[in-house]
Amino acid sequence: MKQLLASGLIAMSVFAATQVAAQDTIRFAFTDIDGLEALQREMGPFKEAFEAASGLKVEFFPVSGRTVAVEAMAADQVDFVLTGPAEYVVFNARLEAQPVVTWTRPDYYSTLVVLDASPVQSPADLKGMKVSFGEIGSTSQHLGPVTLLTEAGLTYSTDYEPVFLNRNVAVEALIAGEIGAIGLNRTHIDSITKKFPDQKFRQIAKGVTLPNDVLLVSPTVAPEVVETVRKTFADNGDALLGAITSMEENAKYIGGSFGSTVTDADYDVVRKMYQNIGITEFTAFVE
Repeated sequence: MKQLLASGLIAMSVFAATQVAAQDTIRFAFTDIDGLEALQREMGPFKEAFEAASGLKVEFFPVSGRTVAVEAMAADQVDFVLTGPAEYVVFNARLEAQPVVTWTRPDYYSTLVVLDASPVQSPADLKGMKVSFGEIGSTSQHLGPVTLLTEAGLTYSTDYEPVFLNRNVAVEALIAGEIGAIGLNRTHIDSITKKFPDQKFRQIAKGVTLPNDVLLVSPTVAPEVVETVRKTFADNGDALLGAITSMEENAKYIGGSFGSTVTDADYDVVRKMYQNIGITEFTAFVE
């Protein structure tokens, strides 16, 4: 009996030690970075800075988009995911994933843009026209611009026809008179202005500041690990942001910051945006 008890205690000790050791490594995924090579290049400096500041080891888990990321978390292959506001809502509904730290993007809001010479003066004038949006389900390129149209009294897919075109293709369609406006975010205005220097664009509506990108965590991760991650961002924000923005691909975060007081309720506004396109259950991504 003593031998059995001793063996059981040893087994429990080994299991506990393994659990602690496992928590020293956290698995990160980023829904807008495709493939391990790109992930290591774009987020390598962040990984080094975070490991030095936290004492945790970061293991990158490459994904090819939001659907793969949520499935990976469901399969316990990833612990933390950096994603957008609309994606967070689905992670939370499906897996009860919780927000840990926000990654603030300056000038993060949606707009509706027309050619300067267009007769369209307000979102209401787009009734009966085609409006192009960016990636379907995107907070800033789809849900946000749709909200601007909803606030003008236009019903999605009834009062106007939504289409989803590549940004440059959408501008060409706008020039050709095939669509009435483009829904995009603030930084994309700079992009299309640079790409089409002979054209002048005009905003007919500007949305409120959108909820931030968010680092979310699987409910299976130990609370003390979550707190270590949150505290690392709170105490080392400048160093981590500097590491992230040292890479050109992460320019959207220049001038930003991290927020560690985020709650799930902060994303209720996104749930209302989903309702504007007829979505009332949030367990699947918009396709």
